[in-house]
Amino acid sequence: MFNAAAEDNFQKAYDSITGADIGKHVKEISSDRYMGRAPTGPGEKLTLDYLTKQFTELGFKPGNGDSFLQPVDLVEIIGNEDQVLTIGGKEYKYRKDMVTGTSRTSEYEQLKNSELVFVGYGINAPEYDWNDYEGLDMKGKTAVILVNDPGYESGDPNLFQGTTMTYYGRWTYKYEEASRQGAAGAIIIHETAPASYPWTVVENSWTGPQYGLWKDDGNKGRVAVEGWIQLNVAKEIFTKAGLNFDKLKKQAMQKPMSVKLGKLTASVEVKSKVKKSVSNNFIATLPGDKAADEHILYTAHWDHIGFDETKKGDQIYNGAHDNATGIGGLIEIAQAFAELKQPLSRSVTMLAVTAEEQGLLGSRFYAENPIIPLNKTVAAINMDSLNILGKVKDISVNGLGKSELDDYLTTAAAKQSRTPVTGEHPSAGYYYRSDHFNFAKVGVPALYAGGGNEPVDEATVKYRKKMSLIVTGCYHQPCDKFRTSWDLSGAQQDVQLFFDVGYNIANSEAWPKWSETAEFKRQK
Repeated sequence: MFNAAAEDNFQKAYDSITGADIGKHVKEISSDRYMGRAPTGPGEKLTLDYLTKQFTELGFKPGNGDSFLQPVDLVEIIGNEDQVLTIGGKEYKYRKDMVTGTSRTSEYEQLKNSELVFVGYGINAPEYDWNDYEGLDMKGKTAVILVNDPGYESGDPNLFQGTTMTYYGRWTYKYEEASRQGAAGAIIIHETAPASYPWTVVENSWTGPQYGLWKDDGNKGRVAVEGWIQLNVAKEIFTKAGLNFDKLKKQAMQKPMSVKLGKLTASVEVKSKVKKSVSNNFIATLPGDKAADEHILYTAHWDHIGFDETKKGDQIYNGAHDNATGIGGLIEIAQAFAELKQPLSRSVTMLAVTAEEQGLLGSRFYAENPIIPLNKTVAAINMDSLNILGKVKDISVNGLGKSELDDYLTTAAAKQSRTPVTGEHPSAGYYYRSDHFNFAKVGVPALYAGGGNEPVDEATVKYRKKMSLIVTGCYHQPCDKFRTSWDLSGAQQDVQLFFDVGYNIANSEAWPKWSETAEFKRQK
């Protein structure tokens, strides 16, 4: 039955979300004062204090008993900058040619004359009848691995999911599988197109302090050394082994394969400073009425990658787009829910997670240690790097078709005269690269969408061209700063849409389901 008062109430809350207010929060937490918001760094307390102030003023309750914080036990590992990877008598330099490190909580790990084995894409996937490690004994050996998965460059729709990346294409999976195979080391060959980012991202993101979840066993289940090498280094190594890299890569696209790199071995010493530390997820709840124990979860990561004193010039990675915008959106959605005069049936919980940039660690910790039982978590809606390029006629959905959340999104988008489309660059595997993925893995339907490709008018077309020139190359770089010239009307569109989706699920008794073709299932 149509309720005019409730509809008017919803519309006022919806309209209270503005690009200017999103920008206000982005400008604050991406300022130099927050020093790049590295977990456990000087910006963490400032960020958490800011979130506590905002959510307290909005009437949200602490989500973890009487606290807004969920401590996350991390280990900080800082590798030595003078690392040298020696292969075939040649020394390859840290940052310039390669980046190596360890995920073990150990002050010293090494590869010493470790035999090199090219294992194609380094995938063991029974459901795709694919095992690059078949018949191999990897003990003491180092796996050399292609990035992405076989469907990407082959373009064959019958291989995995064609040009849409699966989790098997992610760098995190490569190291996990090499570890399961008992390898001593795992080295990924960097290529910009299949990785979807340039070498500078590897150089900046996998050097300096690296974080992992604290493991009492020292994380000994991981390979001793993991890392990346530049493409030109890989080709040189293959040539030394009497092999043709391009030819072998083409073979690896077509079927599982492995080949020893002749008599070549790898040696490297990783000397690390290891420190156990505690960071925090932030969690706040607006309690529901009839079904208060059931929660709609909104997520965004508050962290970025801090600062680098070895850099000349600007040393602070402000992380304005990635992901101060997501936090701005989180606060604005909370503000809209707080505007409602009638209580929601279900509760709404806001989760700002830590250590996303280090491998989705905060959300992984939460998913493994949920405060809200997973069987009471109805859905998750994630925001990461909101649209700063103006209004669009479509809405880009990563993982379109994976769950019934798309139906709620389609309805909300129609109110904005927008149409859902498959997320741009599906080969980049964005559905597996942000915090919602950890909820999907444990069965909670998770939505990850934002932006679009079709500007609303010619003025926006011109603005997008101009702004794209300014911000291109700023991903994980010091130039990712808040700019007053940003047009945040597109971010406003998306945040209003996400509010609409959550509002409708929160006032429903339905439990959105995964589609039959999705690789995820809700746990019982």
